[in-house]
Amino acid sequence: MQLKKIRKMLNYNLKTLVGFELIYKLVTTIIFVPLFLGMFRLTLTVSGLSYLTFENVLKFLTNPLVILLLLILIIFMTFYTLIDISTIVIILDKSYQEQKIRIKEAFLLAIQKSKLVFKKKNIGIPFLVLFLIPFLNIGVSSSFISTIKIPEFILDFIINNKVLSILYVILVIILIFILFRWLYSLHYFILEDCNFKEARLKSANLSRRSKIKDFLSLMLVQLLVTVFYILFVLIGIVLITLFYKIFGKVNILGNLSITIIWLLIMLSLIIVILLSSPISYATITALYYKHKEKIKEDIKHIKLDSNIKKITKKKFKGFKIAIIVLIILSATIFTYSILNNKYDFNIEYVRTMEVTAHRGASVLYPENTMSAFQGAYELGADWIELDVQQTEDGVLIILHDTNLKRTTGVSKNTWEVTYEEVLKLDAGSFFDSKFKGEKIPTLEEVIKFAKEKNIKLNIELKPTGYEKDFEKEVVSLIKKYHFEDSCVITSQVYSVLENVKKYDKDVETVYVMSLAYGDVLKLKDADNFSIEASSVNSKMVKKIHNAGREIYVWTINNKDSIQKMIDLNVDNIITDNIKLAKETIYESKTSNVITEFVKFINNLLK
Repeated sequence: MQLKKIRKMLNYNLKTLVGFELIYKLVTTIIFVPLFLGMFRLTLTVSGLSYLTFENVLKFLTNPLVILLLLILIIFMTFYTLIDISTIVIILDKSYQEQKIRIKEAFLLAIQKSKLVFKKKNIGIPFLVLFLIPFLNIGVSSSFISTIKIPEFILDFIINNKVLSILYVILVIILIFILFRWLYSLHYFILEDCNFKEARLKSANLSRRSKIKDFLSLMLVQLLVTVFYILFVLIGIVLITLFYKIFGKVNILGNLSITIIWLLIMLSLIIVILLSSPISYATITALYYKHKEKIKEDIKHIKLDSNIKKITKKKFKGFKIAIIVLIILSATIFTYSILNNKYDFNIEYVRTMEVTAHRGASVLYPENTMSAFQGAYELGADWIELDVQQTEDGVLIILHDTNLKRTTGVSKNTWEVTYEEVLKLDAGSFFDSKFKGEKIPTLEEVIKFAKEKNIKLNIELKPTGYEKDFEKEVVSLIKKYHFEDSCVITSQVYSVLENVKKYDKDVETVYVMSLAYGDVLKLKDADNFSIEASSVNSKMVKKIHNAGREIYVWTINNKDSIQKMIDLNVDNIITDNIKLAKETIYESKTSNVITEFVKFINNLLK
């Protein structure tokens, strides 16, 4: 591993690297992220939609004008991202040559190189820059492109299906193989002016015998950086604890020392963030030159010709003016939005977060059965989420799939069987033989159970198109048992909620969305929203809360995801792991990681 060369490349033009990344991140945050989001919102407006869900996303993506605007947006995002990557690679190349370079020189060269993305021969670059690298998250993404995350509910579905799990693993392996064949493509593209096809071929040749070693090298460098930072933070916390013990709470010297240490920790975090991409590209650059030397391939370096030096001042001055104009324009638009009530700065009131058992305690019991609902109650769930369908003879039963095959072994659809036939089915053995004989319950049975146990129900209606007075029957049953204040009716089909409101406008409704973007508040027949975790962000939560509505999030099954939703202040977490969710919420109210670590150190010092 060429750690010395990597360190040398980073150190030689360190001021330029850090300075550029700092400026780039600030400009990205203040101007270009809002600009690109604004362009996407424009695309949404052009499509005639005010929001996006899975119900209307196909309509959105098949609009010819939308397709054109999205392609333009992708090209400009690629161009902007390439400027970041190209600038880093150019600075590192100069460091490799032991030559100094200024930010503006590297930046203007990067713009010239990045312009080549608009050429037809480079049409594949967006796939590499905007999808492949972020998807695999190997630390070489531009700071502008955040890691692409597969929604958790899709991952859960894949993991629970053996065939899909195998296919997913194969897909990831193929993508890793492709990426490491193309790992040096951008270096050839930036440093040697190759088109994307030539760059890919040369990269594949360069990495032909070293893909695994290169992968391990890149991972090792990232691991070392992560370990170094964690150790630095832990040392800082230990020192803070020691100063706290020595000087006490009120001693000025002690407080000053603790403050300085915290500032050093924060500064180190900023430096790690700024150098994350440069460190990864320094590793790739070192490997790039190493392999070229090994196969005796000509090494070409970036040259600062006299023309670049002559036009640097003039062009950079123009660029600075353009940035100032963009900042003023952005601030003006922001001010206009505030004055026209586009932003609401009301402080959200503190909400009590509740836990919903997804299909009951479905990790421990067969889903959507009375055993699962009893288990959810015993584990302390606040709500039970269940799925409702209708049989051929109109009985409301609890079942997720439209077909009975997965949970009962009988390959018939719900609208093809009578309730008498449903009663004969075994809905427990698929989960575990000890649950043999477990029945598919009716909605009426579950409402009676919930009233007795004083637990709330999230009743999701799953229409198949064969129902008779589906929503009317559900509303009637709820009113029969005076259960209106202890349940919500939810659905992924918005027209279902519209029908519910026609029968009783006071019954609370929740729109279930796998994808949520835009002004979902315009969906007036949805009192609240149940949104898949990957679509949830702080802006959305605040907007929904400030409109007096609630946000449920599904399906959250690991501690990090639960903690993220706690930090976002959502109202209801829908989970398969009730115990973990309850414990995490409790812990978040009583402590945090730093507090626990300080307690641990204090115990050692006693």
